[in-house]
Amino acid sequence: MNIYLESFGIFFKIGAFTIGGGYAMVPLIENEIVTKRKWIAQEDFVDLLAIAQSSPGILAVNISIFIGYKLRGIRGSLITALGTILPSFLIILAIALFFHSFKDNATVERIFRGIRPGVVALIAVPTFKMGRSAKINRYNIWIPVVSALLIWLLGFSPIWIIVAAGAGGFLWGRYQNRMKDS
Repeated sequence: MNIYLESFGIFFKIGAFTIGGGYAMVPLIENEIVTKRKWIAQEDFVDLLAIAQSSPGILAVNISIFIGYKLRGIRGSLITALGTILPSFLIILAIALFFHSFKDNATVERIFRGIRPGVVALIAVPTFKMGRSAKINRYNIWIPVVSALLIWLLGFSPIWIIVAAGAGGFLWGRYQNRMKDS
């Protein structure tokens, strides 16, 4: 099958059947791209996910653009982005056309109340997978703990946490290189 058509189909399917947005899509994208097709290594996926999270815009669209670009350059990124965006656009268009018909429907409300816990699980799975691949140990466990506390309790922006962690990693790497050289 043509890789453009295949990648469009993958991202269209994920975009069409994932409720909960970008983070809920992450394990599905990982399963399709890393596990099933082996187009990208696990470490590369984690790196692309980190870049997608720290880039402005919608996470699912960002990750699809980065994966598409890694696979087939600009054309690949356009195809995967379209595959991700098109289902949401079509669903929102349909909802807008028929919203008045079911906006106060108790059954629809109960369905969405039931879906919410599943979405939480879909978000939790990639979080734990990323934690494992980040090689967290007893010496660096304080970094995600302090980062989470700064965000939750003190309202720090995740952007500043990412910048600080990147700067800290850079400085730690320089320190380790100097220690090796001396």
